Amino acid sequence: MKILAIETSCDETAIAIVEARENKDLASFKILGNEVSSQIAIHSKYGGVFPMMAKREHSKNILDVLKKTLLEAGLYKISKKNKTIDPKLKSKIKKVLEREDDLFNDFISFFEKTNKPKIDAIAVTVGPGLEPALWVGISFAKALSTYLGVPIIPVNHMEGHIFSVYPKDKNTFVVNKDKKMFPILSLLVSGGHTELVLIKDWMKYKKIGKTRDDAAGEAFDKVARMLELPYPGGPEISKLAKEERGKITNSSQELKFPRPMINSKDYDFSFSGLKTAVLYTIRDLKEKNPKILNDIKIKQKIAKEFEDSVIEVLTSKTLRALKEYKIKTLIVGGGVSANNRLEEVIRSSVDKETKVFFPSKKLSGDNGLMIAVAGYFQFKDKKKSRKLNADGNLSL
Repeated sequence: MKILAIETSCDETAIAIVEARENKDLASFKILGNEVSSQIAIHSKYGGVFPMMAKREHSKNILDVLKKTLLEAGLYKISKKNKTIDPKLKSKIKKVLEREDDLFNDFISFFEKTNKPKIDAIAVTVGPGLEPALWVGISFAKALSTYLGVPIIPVNHMEGHIFSVYPKDKNTFVVNKDKKMFPILSLLVSGGHTELVLIKDWMKYKKIGKTRDDAAGEAFDKVARMLELPYPGGPEISKLAKEERGKITNSSQELKFPRPMINSKDYDFSFSGLKTAVLYTIRDLKEKNPKILNDIKIKQKIAKEFEDSVIEVLTSKTLRALKEYKIKTLIVGGGVSANNRLEEVIRSSVDKETKVFFPSKKLSGDNGLMIAVAGYFQFKDKKKSRKLNADGNLSL
């Protein structure tokens, strides 16, 4: 079956098309098209994502992203002559696009000039995320579903990050369904979420730990702003931290930040206190020297100690959960999974008998491929269904 997947939970407008086939212990996928339009350049000047601005950009970009994806998949074909969409069908499409009224005319114009692409189902992210942004993808998916006459599969964004570890640089990939790989533990770390999820079988999740305040990625971005670094902050902090690790120093006055909740008996996280510790450290340093952040060496020290603290907490709790739940497979997903230091520490710390999966760097962020794969498993799981509504706080 061919699945077209739409992802608009934050600041990436992403669409992918995959062809999925069922085997005994494997689900095989062929990537037909995969396109992402990023809004980072727009939001970077503000140091974060503005929901209504993100919504506007999704509405502006989504048809263009669809066209590029269909072209890549070989499913974009211009009609020999312009056709007229049935007025009743057009009326239904207008109704489902009532939230995106400015998109309606472009949608009709696009499909009056092209042949219907052969798609079997549409998967779309319904949450968690920024609700105005989510609604663009959902409304667009509804319009496509109405026009093409195919079902819609609501997908949890975090579920997508779990499956993001399977597509690699090749055009084909498989997802193992063999019971021998379970139980699975997934550490999901992104700008909006930090959680540990126990997976006893695909589509069967139990959240065993979550952040009580800031997510890890959010903390990276906030600390980056304190250090006067550009958005997104994670890569900038990691770059400075790596430079600091490469130094040989015998200084006895190194910075030391707390490791929040590292010894708590549960699997929850907290990064707000760590963020505050960095804030107070910078404040104290500025009292002595207002221009202290002009010194790259200070930025490197703060970046390294902050990153070490986050990674030490994430790794410690993950390793403890691996032992307690007798985990056979570890999946790390979300934007922070692109952090090279996190991958290095986890891979060197995990027992060799445990399989460890990280997504490729280009798929650690939001993308349509992960939604397509999650959508396929959602489609196959007849017992589990979600509402086709935007839910900014949707949980696994």
